[in-house]
Amino acid sequence: MKICMIVPNPAVKGGIASVVNGYLGSDMEKLHQISYVESYCDGSKWQKLFKAIGGYFSFVGQLFRNRPDVVHVHSSFGPSFYRKIPFIYLGRWAGIPVVNHIHGAEFDAFYEKASMRKKRRIAKVYGKCSRLVVLSAEWKKAISQIVPAEKIDIVENYCKIPKEPYDIGRKPMQILFLGELGERKGCYDIPVIFEKIKQSCPQAHLVMAGDGQMTQVKEAFRKKNLLEEIKFPGWVRGAEKEKLLQESAVFLFPTYNEGMPMAVLEAMGYGMGIVTTQVGGIPKLIAHKANGYLEKAGDTEAIAQDVISLLQDENLRKQMGQQARNLAEQKYSLEAHWHKLEQTYRKACM
Repeated sequence: MKICMIVPNPAVKGGIASVVNGYLGSDMEKLHQISYVESYCDGSKWQKLFKAIGGYFSFVGQLFRNRPDVVHVHSSFGPSFYRKIPFIYLGRWAGIPVVNHIHGAEFDAFYEKASMRKKRRIAKVYGKCSRLVVLSAEWKKAISQIVPAEKIDIVENYCKIPKEPYDIGRKPMQILFLGELGERKGCYDIPVIFEKIKQSCPQAHLVMAGDGQMTQVKEAFRKKNLLEEIKFPGWVRGAEKEKLLQESAVFLFPTYNEGMPMAVLEAMGYGMGIVTTQVGGIPKLIAHKANGYLEKAGDTEAIAQDVISLLQDENLRKQMGQQARNLAEQKYSLEAHWHKLEQTYRKACM
């Protein structure tokens, strides 16, 4: 099967790039003829504009020179939605099935609180798609306000499972956060949480790996007199990210809004003790007190106590971490993810 994927540049920060980058060089490319059209890059507004325009021209060339069987668009809400409209319309104009893989996590701001005019436009664009892919049952329910549920497939994100030993050099008091630094990921709750942790585990230390509102998040830690206790390595990828996952004991992710976060899946693959929240597709990954802790977003007291429990009880942390890793191996491998995508492609071509 020939598949044309609309993707961001591999160096882009964020979940979509993390998902797509895992396809590169995988067995998927041996089974299918996959071409990639880049539609987005990090940088100035002019760099982003030129990348998008270049992507449209490249896509038209694909339609004429190497006509695909399926167009697979990776999209989100907000600006990403609008950048992908020409790809969706061009694909349908050419008579090619379009699969829209929706990675967004702020549906209320994008659709539910939108004007009627905007809602009609969103519905028209999504209606042009042959199939829509979402990351969880919760998001299928949300998107079914726009298109019939029978057109929507759930394809969870995946994680690469590191080989044994996967926890060399683990530091029993190191806590790790991975992701965009901002309100949506619960980063302004973390200073409160970490202050409580330090009262019971004074040797605990925290790595905040990511970028975004770094100045503001640092200020929140400074107000708690904790800034000197925190490392801010910036956005990490590749070997640097793998090292942090390998050496950290607890993964802290007090997010308020998610689809199915790659960061939690990666922490599962490395057998970490995980403390996160009951949002999006996370409850499908983490069962409370079984393979991690799952709390209400904003419950800083419960979240802090969960982290303390994992730091103080190494056997508990290892037991929960192993359960999380086992689930990742069984259900959230790249192979399982790709098998579901193939089923979506077949439905789109019917």
